[in-house]
Amino acid sequence: MTGRLTGLRPLRERAFTLLEMLVVLVIIGLLVAVVGPRLFSRVDYAKVDTAKAQINMLSTALQTYRLDVGSFPTPGQGLRVLYYPPSNSRLRTLWKGPYLQRSTPDDPWGHPYVYCIPGRNSHPFALYSYGADGKPGGTGINADVGWLRGSKSSCASASSAAGGP
Repeated sequence: MTGRLTGLRPLRERAFTLLEMLVVLVIIGLLVAVVGPRLFSRVDYAKVDTAKAQINMLSTALQTYRLDVGSFPTPGQGLRVLYYPPSNSRLRTLWKGPYLQRSTPDDPWGHPYVYCIPGRNSHPFALYSYGADGKPGGTGINADVGWLRGSKSSCASASSAAGGP
């Protein structure tokens, strides 16, 4: 029986000491402290990219709506008419939607997109998000994203567009 156990070290020599485990935990903690913030800052910028992609999707839906109905939605109709038929019976007969697979999404930070007519530089509409802080202006992840308007004070938020009919 002693022949089978000759290749094994005693139990005391095979186990990790508490000090070795603490050193490993400290090293892991340092790695997380250095790498973690860099990874999480990329999440914020990924939300900016998501907002840009959603604005492009909504813009395409608005263009398709205009082709079918003959005009862009009024600010009163908002983005809601991209998913739900308009209440106006004449527009309802021209409407060939829904133009979105789901109702109008909020921006990645949970705020409604802002839609108004007209847009900047002879663009027919303005469509944008106020960014992470939900306020006009800002820099970095707080900067406004989308097709902006020269004066945002007269634009209403699209919050009415996010709900039901």
